[in-house]
Amino acid sequence: MSYNVKLSGVMPALVTPFDADNKIDFDAFGKLLTHFRESGVTGWVPNGSTGEYFSQTTEERRAVLQFVKDFANDDEILIAGTNAPATREVIEQTAMAKEIGYDNVLLAPPFYTRPTQEELIKHYETVLAEVDVNLVLYSYPAKDGDDISFELMDHFADNPRVIGIKESSGVLQRAIDIVSRYEGKIQLISGSDDIALDFMFWGAESWICGPSNCMAKACCELDRLYKAGDLVAAKSLMMKLYRAMNILESGKFVQKIKYGAELQGMPVGECRAPLGPLTEAEKAEFKEAMAPILAM
Repeated sequence: MSYNVKLSGVMPALVTPFDADNKIDFDAFGKLLTHFRESGVTGWVPNGSTGEYFSQTTEERRAVLQFVKDFANDDEILIAGTNAPATREVIEQTAMAKEIGYDNVLLAPPFYTRPTQEELIKHYETVLAEVDVNLVLYSYPAKDGDDISFELMDHFADNPRVIGIKESSGVLQRAIDIVSRYEGKIQLISGSDDIALDFMFWGAESWICGPSNCMAKACCELDRLYKAGDLVAAKSLMMKLYRAMNILESGKFVQKIKYGAELQGMPVGECRAPLGPLTEAEKAEFKEAMAPILAM
């Protein structure tokens, strides 16, 4: 079994901290990344949906990618989110990431356009032809309104530059199907956080993890326990994480992640419009679910 890049461990889908003036807060960002490294993460995934890339200018995206690249150690994996609605813009964003030093990109289907599977295959082929990067597919139909079909994965299964799929559909049967069809070809990457332990059991050795922004130590510990074979302790920890994870998956994901970062003593500001603030009831519900995790 040989992959172009072998992915393992917990890689935060990074939030982008903003200050009171709605500018990127790089001081807060540095503190957050330092905390993640101390917690045991294996890499960095900036400018994904959790990072609010949709709200950023090209200059801001460049600044975020450069900051994370400069922070990263040589043994930490880098995967840049370079999504956009049009293939042309995805190529531009991907070329920028490559120039900064990212050899891997995370790409969901282009949002808003809802391409057919044939159009999506052509889209990914064009990006790979234009920029020398490895591709992590991103399946999140609830957010993109589109899916990554088995027809598409069949098409790319023997392409060594298509290294994995972040599976965020929340459908465990689909994850099992991916593993059984593409073992040794396309790596299953956990993206359905409230069933992360199930993904591990079915062969996901890596986890591109939004919740690690506010519970990095617990997420890394879950990964460690599973890989050490301590399934009883892993199950116990997953039960402790489950309620908070489930609340995150129920809506206002990025707002709750950012509030969770504040609860752990590392405020990262509010989300940019159109994402609005949490209600007091939403804060109280998430704070209660986070309490046993923060007490660890």
